[in-house]
Amino acid sequence: MKRIIVDLKKLTPDIFTLLTQKFPDGYNDNDIIVFENHNNEIIEAVEVKTDDTIYMVKVSCKLHYSMSNFSSDEMNIDELGNVVLNDEEE
Repeated sequence: MKRIIVDLKKLTPDIFTLLTQKFPDGYNDNDIIVFENHNNEIIEAVEVKTDDTIYMVKVSCKLHYSMSNFSSDEMNIDELGNVVLNDEEE
């Protein structure tokens, strides 16, 4: 199974939807996984899985806010197919 670290700016609608389904009330400290990446940087992420991939989505205040206020009718997608979160510059 592949493991992919996903930055907030690279969230696809599918990954964002998986996050909101897994954490409908938002995530808390117990859901956050802390690890070091290949550059020895500390990463805090929440995990969502598909059949063949584990996505480690980096956490931030903006992610938590966006998940809490999620409405699939209002989801903005950029030209690359990534979710554009509130107050994010394109």
